[in-house]
Amino acid sequence: MSMITPVLMAGGSGTRLWPVSRKAFPKQFAPLIGDETLFQASARRLSGPCYGDPVVMTNSDFRFIVAEQLEQVGIGHEAIVIEPVGRNTAPAVLAAALMAATQDPDRLLLVAPSDHVIPDSEAFTRAVEQGIGPAQAGRIVTFGITPDRPETGYGYLELAGQGEGPQPLTRFVEKPEAARAAEMLAAGNFLWNAGIFLFSARTMIDAFRAHAPGFLEPVQKSVDEAQTDIGFLRLAKGPWEGLADESIDYAVMEKADNLTVVRFSERWSDLGGWDAIWRETLDAEPSENGVALDGPATAIDCQDVLLRSDNEDLDVVGIGLRDMLVVATSDAVLVADKSRAQDVKQAVTALRKKNRKQAEAFPRDHRPWGWFETLALADRFQVKRIVVKPGAALSLQSHVHRSEHWIVVSGTAKVTVDETVTLVTENQSIYVPLGAVHRMENPGKVPMVLIEVQTGSYLGEDDIIRYEDVYARNSDD
Repeated sequence: MSMITPVLMAGGSGTRLWPVSRKAFPKQFAPLIGDETLFQASARRLSGPCYGDPVVMTNSDFRFIVAEQLEQVGIGHEAIVIEPVGRNTAPAVLAAALMAATQDPDRLLLVAPSDHVIPDSEAFTRAVEQGIGPAQAGRIVTFGITPDRPETGYGYLELAGQGEGPQPLTRFVEKPEAARAAEMLAAGNFLWNAGIFLFSARTMIDAFRAHAPGFLEPVQKSVDEAQTDIGFLRLAKGPWEGLADESIDYAVMEKADNLTVVRFSERWSDLGGWDAIWRETLDAEPSENGVALDGPATAIDCQDVLLRSDNEDLDVVGIGLRDMLVVATSDAVLVADKSRAQDVKQAVTALRKKNRKQAEAFPRDHRPWGWFETLALADRFQVKRIVVKPGAALSLQSHVHRSEHWIVVSGTAKVTVDETVTLVTENQSIYVPLGAVHRMENPGKVPMVLIEVQTGSYLGEDDIIRYEDVYARNSDD
């Protein structure tokens, strides 16, 4: 059996699942269906005898989240590759192919989004195995999903016939109107485009050379000048910044004449909206009245609704609702007609125009050492809860505009303030004066929790001067 290298695309920041998915913490890293995150489920699905360790394409903001979530499910990685700026999927796919070709030009790569739901991993692997032969023969294999409804939110793949097994692609079809989608469903030779591709490194490089040659030199230069950054591979920024922002479909796939389609007829979803979450939740827990509940939620005389709360202290109650989506987090609530699920991104746009932090940021801010959340914020003071992972440490830093008072709630903190190092245990506190050079560490084996009270004229996160950092971050990272 040929060893396939999964290439997980994990750099996106979708807005259609707001308020749970935001720029600061997008949907692939959230447990939207079940206890695992979508990223973890994708990595687990693409592991096993025919797969090697994955290559993950992401950005600088998510690199520590990627590493931590892989570690949590016990999956290693060949590389976590940091894209300097977002340029869509075309350059990321080419970079993965160029890196693989340095070891073996005939190496097979399986490029897959990290935010899809495919419950039957074994069936998907069987579909992938059908594509190995064509991929080794120089074909680009794409995977089409047998549609079960006239969906207008997906692009389609048209096949010459309706048979099983790998088939040549006739053409790509853009997202259709409802009537056309119904016609294609009835025809039987149209599949949803899943955006998953299997190919050899050599084949993909040749495809770029033929159809998108402008990418080759700058992506190759960015790969050649890449630097290792404490376990991550950071592509060179200069060549990458000048690249066109293009999807792999637009740059290569829609122009190539060597595409083969493998049909996949089991459950699949790209979770492209809250209506998809509603369907997937009902698939897992069927309901006669179409009510999908997640978290502390109660439905009274409701029909075909999703009620979800991601905050254990916030109960969502629906009464007499029909065809509605209600999603609550600790700082935002979405209420929408289910037929308008694709319009949720308009809410994000509206909030950005109002400069509302809920548009992109979460109350809980994930960092490589742990996380923090703001409990209270007013003029000249802020109260935070901070959780530091065992063995982790914040950077050695100082502030120009604020002082800090730390109270340990559980665990033990090793605190450096200028030249003094102190162990602060549960129910003890320590004061960090304005301008003092300080660091907080967790020397223990359990998470350390503390309450931080900040006072000062400016309390923004950019009021940090870093002197040392085990995570090699700069002041903007």
